Amino acid sequence: MTTHAPDEILLGFSRALRAAGVPVTQDRNLSFLVAATELGAGDPTHVRLAGHATLCAGPEDVARFDRVFDAWFNHREPALSAKEPPPAARTTIARLPDSESSGEGEEESDTIHALASDTEVLRHRDVAEMSPNEKHRLATMFATLRPRPPLRRTSRHRRWHRGEVDAHRTLRAMLRRMGEPGEIAHRRQARKPRRVVVLLDISGSMAAYAEAHLRLAHRIAQGGGPVEVFTVGTRLTRITRALRLRDPDRALAAAGDTVPDWSGGTRLGESLQAFLDRFGARGMARGAVVVLVSDGWERGDTTLLAEQMARLGRLAHRVVWVNPHRGKVGYEPVQQGVLAALPHVDDFLAGHSLATFAELMEVVGNA
Repeated sequence: MTTHAPDEILLGFSRALRAAGVPVTQDRNLSFLVAATELGAGDPTHVRLAGHATLCAGPEDVARFDRVFDAWFNHREPALSAKEPPPAARTTIARLPDSESSGEGEEESDTIHALASDTEVLRHRDVAEMSPNEKHRLATMFATLRPRPPLRRTSRHRRWHRGEVDAHRTLRAMLRRMGEPGEIAHRRQARKPRRVVVLLDISGSMAAYAEAHLRLAHRIAQGGGPVEVFTVGTRLTRITRALRLRDPDRALAAAGDTVPDWSGGTRLGESLQAFLDRFGARGMARGAVVVLVSDGWERGDTTLLAEQMARLGRLAHRVVWVNPHRGKVGYEPVQQGVLAALPHVDDFLAGHSLATFAELMEVVGNA
């Protein structure tokens, strides 16, 4: 019997709650973990109260929360109208110990028994804390990510069943009928994929996440639409061609042969300046969704970083900062690099697990 950590069980529960229709965000997840820890994660009543206070936004959410809570922790059948997540192939009983143990001989009535899927738990695990076997399993799970290219409107129009009246097409149809009135034609503005630019920090402080973030960039590159990928560290390296290979392992090997500065220092300001001078200002970043994956540890001048982030913000359609420490309990953006960049960032997301990678895909696809 496998025993999972309390935070893994609670995160799995919040994921099931989101699938049931409750809008659980990353910030609410963090508040839920903190509240459950403070009240006592070993008591089901305390966990329920913590969830009501942090995960529910109204009476409907409370009712749905209670049904999912009973199904997850008490093994009852839920009566939910939302689509349930597919059952995993392997499930195990996980025990959540009482935070205030009274010693030996205490009854197990204070222990929460939860059904937790190994796959679901692995989705929420921090990549840096995984064993080699777990990382191998996670590599096969990247195929479940479904990237969608963001769309932008063009100056052209296309036929549509409603919306703006297409006067030219309507009049031409009337002329073909010798002036007889007929069906009114409609049109709407056409859309095309918007460029996505991914900048990956491969410095020493990001070494534990380097492989996972490369696989994430590979999935984005394979999702359709124009995508450009660069690594930033002590220098700027373009690895777009390597990540165009369909096989992820071959793509990562090709990227590894291309990048000369793995696990080096972090000079985000200088790397961003090089990107904007050589590529961005000429059009690559103009109107694009730029995803910067970094922990914000800057060895260079933070003033330069702030200037280049402001410059990037003026060019790009949207700037998304992905920080692997953002989703950890107790994290605060105190690094000088993060503080310099945040005023020019549109979305500040976590990036330490497969679940947070899926959230990033949604943000990019809806940009």
